[in-house]
Amino acid sequence: MTSVRIDKWLWAARFFKNRALAARACELGRIQSNGQPAKAARDVRIGDVLRVTNDGGDFQVEVLLLSEMRGPASVAQTLYRETEENRELRLKLAEERKAMRQFEESPASRPSKRDRRRIIQFRGRA
Repeated sequence: MTSVRIDKWLWAARFFKNRALAARACELGRIQSNGQPAKAARDVRIGDVLRVTNDGGDFQVEVLLLSEMRGPASVAQTLYRETEENRELRLKLAEERKAMRQFEESPASRPSKRDRRRIIQFRGRA
């Protein structure tokens, strides 16, 4: 196996929970392969540098192994190597987010029915 579809590889490496989410991230431009926006059908080869933006953060990884099958997390971590400066930056941002939670005020009680309706209306769901 010399190449694999990028959406399959991202799913196998556990960056996304399913292939549909990986393909959607490609459509939205959240995946870059060697500095170029990547479509879901683009092939990934060993040595490629990927930039992956998802809920977990912004990852810059080098592809070490190829896989089409999703396995345990310990196996998935062997498929790539994250750059050291990127790892430090991501951990620093995570610590800052964690520290900011201390300064947020927690609500005194659960929202009332009226408050809940306002929240739903504000979020645009109604």
